[in-house]
Amino acid sequence: MSPEAAVALLPGWLPHQRWFAGKNRPVDSVRVVAARRLEAGYPQLWHLLVEVAQGHDADVYQVPLSHRADWHDRLEHVLLGEWDGYYVYDALHDKEATAALLRHFDTHERVDGLVFHTEPGAVVPVGEQSLVLTGEQTNTSLAYGDAALLKVFRRLAPGTNPDVEIHDVLTRAGCEYVAPLLGWIDGGWVDGAGEQQTASLAMLQKFLITATDGWALAKASIRDLYAEADLHADEVGGDFAAESQRLGYATAEVHAYLADLLPTRTLGPSDLTPLAAQMHDRLAAAVQTVPELNRFAPSLHRAYERLGELTEPVMVQRIHGDLHLGQVLRTVVGWKLVDFEGEPEKPLTERVALDSALRDVAGMLRSFDYAAQDLLAADHPGNGQIAYRAGEWAARNRSAFCDGYAKAADRDPRDDEVLLRAYETDKVVYEAVYEARNRPGWLTIPLAGAERLATLS
Repeated sequence: MSPEAAVALLPGWLPHQRWFAGKNRPVDSVRVVAARRLEAGYPQLWHLLVEVAQGHDADVYQVPLSHRADWHDRLEHVLLGEWDGYYVYDALHDKEATAALLRHFDTHERVDGLVFHTEPGAVVPVGEQSLVLTGEQTNTSLAYGDAALLKVFRRLAPGTNPDVEIHDVLTRAGCEYVAPLLGWIDGGWVDGAGEQQTASLAMLQKFLITATDGWALAKASIRDLYAEADLHADEVGGDFAAESQRLGYATAEVHAYLADLLPTRTLGPSDLTPLAAQMHDRLAAAVQTVPELNRFAPSLHRAYERLGELTEPVMVQRIHGDLHLGQVLRTVVGWKLVDFEGEPEKPLTERVALDSALRDVAGMLRSFDYAAQDLLAADHPGNGQIAYRAGEWAARNRSAFCDGYAKAADRDPRDDEVLLRAYETDKVVYEAVYEARNRPGWLTIPLAGAERLATLS
């Protein structure tokens, strides 16, 4: 069975996948831009890169497929359809098919343009069976036992994925605050203009056993607090402040590694003025989408005006780019930062651009607000006492995070109040637009943040 034939099944299947970016638009066409057979035995494993046209946009997606002559109940949920006597499945859910990927890493093979890289000294757990992890929005991750995690990038952009780039740099430097990189896959295709493109396709990391994400831990702390409504955050057994402080320390350490190992530069007043102007523009556009922001807009604009008036130089470097409690894992040996891709909707050039480390700090500070306000809105609407405790919890953990960051960085992020406030405000504006478009029921959370920041500006 040719892979081109199976592509006829994709227009009806792609819009139902969580990682497909064009769910709300019709698929005009799907074109194979690269096809490689990775496994000739049974099942057949085909690695496809397809260009999906939707209106004026065309995106390249990675779609590995397994072809089987027989029906498999355990793969029914990832069946694309039947074609020419074969059943076609999403190969990343097919344990027999995904076993081949580890073998290619182990042998360092080059398979018709696919290059399997491994880090020096990395041990590839050949023979481990894979299990697709649930919950990811933009990629597909497979756990190979408790030994390795393979993240497969679904929507591709030409160039090295920043998740691969940064993990490679930090792994070689011995940074203890990330999961070590074991290897990665590169591959290419020919685009619609006939140009050869190359991109990172997947990355293999050490699996972090005993890991729990920061969002889940923070929510557990908040539930404990809300269950004891007459106690303060520091009086409840599930107080999270010590963990927030450790997380701040880990974040500053990662920033220090990135500043030492990757390029940096300094922004002066002539650079900060256009940065502030971009933030002004985003707020002006956001008010059109979220009219509820309008009553806070004058005070929020003032935060950007103060940024444009700064005369002190600002150091910029590579950063995480999308740091929040869901992007950190607590293990028995401490906090680990994960997912250095940046905000997935931004173009790659923006995701790898140098920026102030305070953008990451601001993202985490907003995440503490989100954690507290999420449970408040869901379980205790209109409860003034719980609302007070929510604000107290968020303030306590924002402060603890900054304390930890200051201890590692020898500079308190709160000392750069103008810059930090501008980044927090910019994040709130982004959140408000996102929630209005995707989760209107959550809009109260960024609006509460806007109200708090407006009183400070």
